[in-house]
Amino acid sequence: MAKARDVPLRGSDTLAEAAARVVAVRAQEVFEHSAGVLDTSDIERVHAMRVATRRLRAALEVFRDAFAPGELKPVLRDVKALADALGERRDPDVQLEHFTHVRAELPAADRPGVDLLLDRLRADQARGNETLALALAEMRASDLEGRLAALAGARVS
Repeated sequence: MAKARDVPLRGSDTLAEAAARVVAVRAQEVFEHSAGVLDTSDIERVHAMRVATRRLRAALEVFRDAFAPGELKPVLRDVKALADALGERRDPDVQLEHFTHVRAELPAADRPGVDLLLDRLRADQARGNETLALALAEMRASDLEGRLAALAGARVS
């Protein structure tokens, strides 16, 4: 998992200045992790992006008072929707990894049942990936990245 970047803050920063810096960095982390996130062979990409969206969402909520409510609410809603889509994909990823290891430890006679479970989990993963693909398309179409940058730039003083 990618470590969160430090955000340089000063004791003299206003709430609005701190909010702008933190949100800008956390948003950048989300979009950096979006590259290759639909590749099911590397489940850590989804995990890193999901964690980044959770950090961004937390920053938006912590600094809620630094932003105009009418501008914050739709951005926060879209960040949450993206996080939810990442979760739909991440959950079967984790289960697939776990049960693949379990299967390897089982005697051959017990593997067919786990194979059925793995098939179902792969189908869940594929559905989650479709949901995530739609969420990513919506993120781009709605210019979530630009709206977050504008939100940070248009903070309440």
